[in-house]
Amino acid sequence: MDMRISPMTSQALTGVGQTNLKRPGGVGGVEGGFAANFKDALKSVSASQDEASRLQTQVQLGNPKVSLEETMLAMQKAQVGFQATLHVRNRMVQAYTDIMNMGV
Repeated sequence: MDMRISPMTSQALTGVGQTNLKRPGGVGGVEGGFAANFKDALKSVSASQDEASRLQTQVQLGNPKVSLEETMLAMQKAQVGFQATLHVRNRMVQAYTDIMNMGV
């Protein structure tokens, strides 16, 4: 079986990765594509963790305006967000590994 790449296939492969594919804005209510949405989600998780840390510090300092319940809820939200983000990252890494291990 001859596994040589034809010149036409070679030209098609050299163009892969050079095109700038963009998702049209407004499709399905999602603008900016997956990368932008994932970046926004990471920022949201980071903000949630910062807020939980701030509330935790206030409780430790004895601030009467911050309740323990509010702090525990913020900590749980931050933890759930982090775990969800971690699972998405792991799935993305697995998908990338699967694609890289595919035969051409």
